[in-house]
Amino acid sequence: MDIKKAKEIINRLSKELQEHNYNYYVLSMPTISDFDFDQKLKELEKLELEFPELKLPDSPTLRVGGEPTKDFKTVSHKYPMLSLSNSYSEQEIRDFDKRVRKLAGDEIEYVCELKYDGVAIGLTYENGFLTQAVTRGDGVQGDDVTNNVKTIRSIPLKLKGNHPDIFEIRGEIYFPIKEFNDLNLKRIEDGEQPFANPRNSASGTLKMQDPKEVAKRPLDCFLYFIPSQHSEFSTHYESLKHAETLGFKISKNIALCKNIDEILEFIDDWDKGRSQLDYEIDGIVIKVNNLKKQRDLGFTAKSPRWAIAYKFKAERAETKLLSVDFQVGRTGAITPVANLNPVQLAGTTVKRASLHNADIIEKLNLHYHDFVFVEKGGEIIPKIVGVNTKLRESNSDKVSFTKICPECGSSLVRNEGESAHYCPNEDKCPPQIKGKLEHFISRKAMNIDSLGEGKIEMLFDHGLVKDVSDLYKLEYEQLIGLEKIIPATESKKEKKLSFKEKTVYNILKGVEESKSHGFEKVLFALGIRHIGETVAKKLSAHFKNIEALENASLDELTEVDEIGDKIAESLIGWFSKPEHKKIVNSLMDSGLNFAIAEIETISKLLDAKSFVVSGVFENHSREELKKLIEQNGGKNIGSISSKTNFILAGENMGPSKKQKAEKLGIPIISESEFEEMIGG
Repeated sequence: MDIKKAKEIINRLSKELQEHNYNYYVLSMPTISDFDFDQKLKELEKLELEFPELKLPDSPTLRVGGEPTKDFKTVSHKYPMLSLSNSYSEQEIRDFDKRVRKLAGDEIEYVCELKYDGVAIGLTYENGFLTQAVTRGDGVQGDDVTNNVKTIRSIPLKLKGNHPDIFEIRGEIYFPIKEFNDLNLKRIEDGEQPFANPRNSASGTLKMQDPKEVAKRPLDCFLYFIPSQHSEFSTHYESLKHAETLGFKISKNIALCKNIDEILEFIDDWDKGRSQLDYEIDGIVIKVNNLKKQRDLGFTAKSPRWAIAYKFKAERAETKLLSVDFQVGRTGAITPVANLNPVQLAGTTVKRASLHNADIIEKLNLHYHDFVFVEKGGEIIPKIVGVNTKLRESNSDKVSFTKICPECGSSLVRNEGESAHYCPNEDKCPPQIKGKLEHFISRKAMNIDSLGEGKIEMLFDHGLVKDVSDLYKLEYEQLIGLEKIIPATESKKEKKLSFKEKTVYNILKGVEESKSHGFEKVLFALGIRHIGETVAKKLSAHFKNIEALENASLDELTEVDEIGDKIAESLIGWFSKPEHKKIVNSLMDSGLNFAIAEIETISKLLDAKSFVVSGVFENHSREELKKLIEQNGGKNIGSISSKTNFILAGENMGPSKKQKAEKLGIPIISESEFEEMIGG
């Protein structure tokens, strides 16, 4: 394909995908199937890889994430991001109204908006393109999280319609409740601690170092404020309507209120209706609508005088604590869960509540049979937030965190700096073994989907698999006719699960096909603590094979990009156990990949030199340059640090990378200079 034809197709696909993205994420009116969207996106990615110089600055492929970063640059806000004064009662709202009318006159109109429980963000656009996204920070300066924010599909990368050359708007990034609950369920299944709430999860996601990982989490964003004063607007409400025409997601749940009674009615409606939303709100924001009156009212040192937030009381119920269970996750983490007298809370019946860890139990000074206060936010299960000590029985026993594993009886351990207790018996404790087996076969690991739906538990309970290597020793005769009765529950009838010929065939076929997965998948599938999908990729790319990884020292491990002491110590500890070496050897004998194909070395000209490749080049693609670096003994790394030897820079290298390289004194070389380094 010639460059003219490629440019035409890239421009057309980019425009189509941008429009489909807007229809789906902003208007909630999809006009294309997910499959068709993905096919168009793959076509665009392929063309951009072949013709990188044609990639548009607002390309839809930016939504899948850019290069990782270790440090988020601190940026000063052009306009301070002040917090709002909070109120908790009707009287405080009436007092606010009196102050406003005293200073600005009786002709006052208010805008009432939902107060989103997320992460405040400021977006800056230059000539219509998103150039910077900054968190609130301390209100004066925040962190530049632009690359991560570009993955949020409801935030436009390029504005529609008429806009000024420099345009700033502010809003709230949030984690939708359904997606948050799905994420937490997955974490619990993997034996990991669930996230506390959607707000913390959104905040943590924005600070992840790899935008590709951020792109996997479905963050969303409502925009609600334009800080600069544009003469064409006389009211805040008009400015929001204009922002909507530019492509921003503006909430429909906004009301113009003429008086305090209308404000209170809006508050009452949403206090009752907030449980129906798919995102968390914790109150209502009340703003003076007229922008001139806003300017006249001005600001205090901490907040605007023309706005106030009304905070809802947390949804809470009181009920009796019956008992406490201690559950064991895949990683051995012990999670305490309270069993309660059933109680209605936020439209559902609550029977269990999280107690999180030993520190929480101690802080609550919890006793058995206490009457406890339960709150429900975006968590999968509610949490206990307090105790009604007035109703405590005089002879009740204090709840103590278990000292032994409830499943295998091992003494628990607690690592310094961590809140959770762990069962160290990872190779003999039944829930941990089953958890590791389920992790091993999961989609992101070995992807043996024919072993899902309780089949792993059947194999374990019948003694056919004691560790992951046993999966590759299964035979037809062992599996055929295997049965299990799944007991009835409140919502489901008793079920009989049996292995028939087709089931056995699919299991054996899935196990055999999994042998084709690469080293990084196998390493992730082993379930080593702290070794997630991204870390497994970095380790396998760096060490190339399991022998080199197994024999690496702490210093050698921490030299790898994004590998710290905690990950390194976990690896060393795992490989130090003879039973783990036995599992690895057995898997190797079964034909699994524990090495990646080596790139043929041409020379040692770049031996021990590390490079960051950035920008668009004339003679080579970035992938070709990275291959040349490795062929000549060098190493590619994802982000700039003091350990970087050279920045190989092409056209359109990011200014933040250049600034960081200059600050650290790292040489920036051109494509021709690099070619000279490797002898042309």
